[in-house]
Amino acid sequence: MARFTLPRDLYHGKGAIEALKTFPGKKAIVCVGGGSMKRFGFLDKIVAYLEEAGMQVKIFEGIEPDPSIDTVMRGAKEMLAFEPDWIVAVGGGSPIDAAKAMWIKYEYPEVGFEDMCKVFGLPKLRNKAHFCAISSTSGTATEVTAFSIITDYEKGIKYPIADFEITPDVAIVDPDLAHTMPKKLVAHTGMDAITHAIEAYVSTANCDFTDPLALHAIKLIQEHLVKSYNEDMASRDIMHNAQCLAGMAFSNALLGIVHSMAHKTGAIFQDFGDGAHIIHGAANAMYLPKVIAFNAKDKETAKRYVEIANFMGLEGNSDDDKIKSLIEYLRDMNDQLNIPHCIKNYGADSFPTEQGFVPEDVFLERVHDIAVNAIDDACTGSNPRQPSVDEMVELLKCCYYDTEVNF
Repeated sequence: MARFTLPRDLYHGKGAIEALKTFPGKKAIVCVGGGSMKRFGFLDKIVAYLEEAGMQVKIFEGIEPDPSIDTVMRGAKEMLAFEPDWIVAVGGGSPIDAAKAMWIKYEYPEVGFEDMCKVFGLPKLRNKAHFCAISSTSGTATEVTAFSIITDYEKGIKYPIADFEITPDVAIVDPDLAHTMPKKLVAHTGMDAITHAIEAYVSTANCDFTDPLALHAIKLIQEHLVKSYNEDMASRDIMHNAQCLAGMAFSNALLGIVHSMAHKTGAIFQDFGDGAHIIHGAANAMYLPKVIAFNAKDKETAKRYVEIANFMGLEGNSDDDKIKSLIEYLRDMNDQLNIPHCIKNYGADSFPTEQGFVPEDVFLERVHDIAVNAIDDACTGSNPRQPSVDEMVELLKCCYYDTEVNF
């Protein structure tokens, strides 16, 4: 038996945030990240709509990119004091992910972070509050997913929380919010979205309910990501829907080792480059072509990649040719989005560069531990080809040097 879970309600289209004024409740806490939602007036609108609904509103702001365990604990403490019956998270993946983890701690103050990370092991939520997620970026799709990513900065590791309990009750997908994204963020979140869709399609948990969502998302991203990056706002509107469709797919079909590797390399090199880290979407973009080459050594998985290539209209006289066309298409998309092909060339602030911020000797020193942690990541279990630690080490090296995957 399998399960397919999505938010109960999804409001979409321009002006969709107005739905907030119909919410029943007494108190709402609004969780938000940096200043962009405030600068562009969206935070004021959200508060006004909630107050129009008759609620007392509190704001918890300043949630950092790649939110920390400390931030989660601070937010939960404020929720316990305020006692909201609605948690409204607005922004990119970071504030929504953080608010999901805060929600768990708010409902179960005794639960520790390690307990939160037990895959599909959470107790029932919604005893104290319901959850609404409003996305402002077009990539993570956390507004519709059963996942949250929280970073332990002491260990330099990102931990996924995975449970259908943290699927939001309400998702609001209003494209007006996505118009505020800078170009680099459009690139990163867009490649995150296509990674979600491709990994969901080849995942061991794919099914008839997730496949159409994944394929349609891939087609929309193929047609509109680069245009969105080049500031075509009509395409940006469509990308906001596409990333949400990809999220619906992967929340139920799960992911694979592109994400396992991205989670475990994201913050591990933060002690170089003034705390720089490998941004999640850029990591996915660099690793996805290599993982396709690795997974395609499995014959059944290769057939799934060929189906994707056919759906995209890519050329090739054989299955191998079509998989190569898919890999090259993704690499070309990275070029158009100014994302480098490998960790060695990944720069902290401007890229591609001739030399990134991760020194070769440091990478080689840490690669075995990264591989072990990636194997243990929650996303690895649904990858169609299970790597050994040695294979993961070699795959990470291919992602560092941009070398061919031939194993």
